[in-house]
Amino acid sequence: MTSSSEVLDDRPAVCKPDALSPAELADARRAQPRRGLLGCAFVLPVTALLAAGAGGPARTLEVLGPPVTFALPIVAMIAFWWADWPGSLLRGGWSGVSDTALVAAGGAVLALLGRVVTGTASVPLAAGIFTLMLQLTLVGEGWPLRGRGERWPGVAALAVSWVAGLALFLGLVRTGAVPGEEYGAVFAVLGAWQMVWYVALRGWPFARIRRRAIRLATAHGAVLACGFVTYAVVRLAWEPDRIAAVAGAAIASVLVVAMLFEAWPAIRLTPLPGRSSVLVLVALLTAVLSWVVPQVAHWAAVPDRLVVGWSTHTTLNALSLAVILHVAVWRRWPAGSAP
Repeated sequence: MTSSSEVLDDRPAVCKPDALSPAELADARRAQPRRGLLGCAFVLPVTALLAAGAGGPARTLEVLGPPVTFALPIVAMIAFWWADWPGSLLRGGWSGVSDTALVAAGGAVLALLGRVVTGTASVPLAAGIFTLMLQLTLVGEGWPLRGRGERWPGVAALAVSWVAGLALFLGLVRTGAVPGEEYGAVFAVLGAWQMVWYVALRGWPFARIRRRAIRLATAHGAVLACGFVTYAVVRLAWEPDRIAAVAGAAIASVLVVAMLFEAWPAIRLTPLPGRSSVLVLVALLTAVLSWVVPQVAHWAAVPDRLVVGWSTHTTLNALSLAVILHVAVWRRWPAGSAP
């Protein structure tokens, strides 16, 4: 027999395959794609602002790239640990405004801290911290921190991710063992697999394992293996910056398909074809973004040396952050509440 203590019941809803009740599932089927299309009225302008709103694409990459990337773990803390607090204390758009202000201020402060500690505005450091935060939050289900308070577990998760990420960065990059571009690319690929397993597939099949120790060991092992093996294979043909760009497009695609549009139209299908359809949609959108965003960069006269980096920033940072802000922080306001 499996005791109730061995099954973690308060996992974030995003990583529960059957988290939606019949009423919530019916609501998502009824509201999509209208709800997702309305959300684009928020997501697309915010993406454009974060990608090119600080004096053009090249200048924006330099100015907003680091703080936006450092802000991502704070968004994860608010969305997955704090259940939208402190914005949940307010109504309507004020909820999103307060949380967004916290995210912006936190990103700026952490970017400054990262510069002080490392001597550079290190985006690879920030990307690694965010990936570690997601590994702890989604893959690890927040264990052993979740459930030990209302706010402090989220702060502790952010602190643990920072300490671990900084230690890895200093131990691998600053010593010269691993180039910074390669370090960032590895974490981008790992992040893409986290999104596939825990957002696109909502934790399937790992969440079917009832014993927590076995479930977490299996999940961590599978996600890490997928990430490192994928990187090793793709690295035979592509340079790290291109790998990071495609991984960034994959992460953004998962969020658009599975979070913004709630897996529509796959949500209308039975589970097995539905999951397959989600993966097909993600693959198609990844291919589209991987081609379109560099074309936009060329059209906007982004210098050739910055095209790949700007493309990665636009998908991994700007588009991804815009989707998470709209759905998990603003709760789809004013388009409607997220299920």
